[in-house]
Amino acid sequence: MCGRFASTTPPDQLAKYFGAEMAERLLDDVPARANHNVAPTQGVYTVFEDGGVRRIDTFHWGLVPFWAEDPKIGNRMINARAETITKKRSFARPFARRRCIIPADGFYEWKTIEGRKKKQPMYMSRVDGEPFAFAGVWEVWKDRNHTDTSGEPLQLFSCTIITGEPNEAVAAVHDRMPVILPPDVWDRWLDRENHDTDALRGLLVPAPSQLIRMHPVSTDVNNVRNNGPELIEEAEPISE
Repeated sequence: MCGRFASTTPPDQLAKYFGAEMAERLLDDVPARANHNVAPTQGVYTVFEDGGVRRIDTFHWGLVPFWAEDPKIGNRMINARAETITKKRSFARPFARRRCIIPADGFYEWKTIEGRKKKQPMYMSRVDGEPFAFAGVWEVWKDRNHTDTSGEPLQLFSCTIITGEPNEAVAAVHDRMPVILPPDVWDRWLDRENHDTDALRGLLVPAPSQLIRMHPVSTDVNNVRNNGPELIEEAEPISE
């Protein structure tokens, strides 16, 4: 799974990198505060297509299906499995219609240490320093009990990160990893007119091991209240 990651690149730089227009409300957030410990239910930068235009905005991390009665259901939907995404009621519809990219500068996984209860957090980033492009899907949930100034139901835009089989490098740490999309498939992935779900599922493959570098980091990252650049710095590994 992917339950924690780092988002340190400002939204204006992400917009340029992904060829996207920034949502109006993000314009006031530049420079935005870097988040070295992004956790579920927080807002995350999301690249998506809207009216034929590629945009970047902040969505709630934890997908809330349009049919949900309570948005808290999203707390359990931070990840979608690539193997079953077209079979799950919550994810099949957005996979066919609303795919997105969730940028991340790195992500954390916890390695089991033989003979120790405490796991070793590992930080994984790209060898070239560029952001990861996590595959995701998004949805819009309408709150029928609350309205905006025009009388329309309030809307919650939410997303989930798709995970799949790990590559050889990540497999040494964890049995799942986020699906990372290369630039040459971004257009196909984000195209809302592309409903070829079989072909789209074919994009959900492990990224090459050589794309990723990793190192041990402090167990301070275990606490979501901790946040700062020191969290991604290399630390002495837990002794075996």
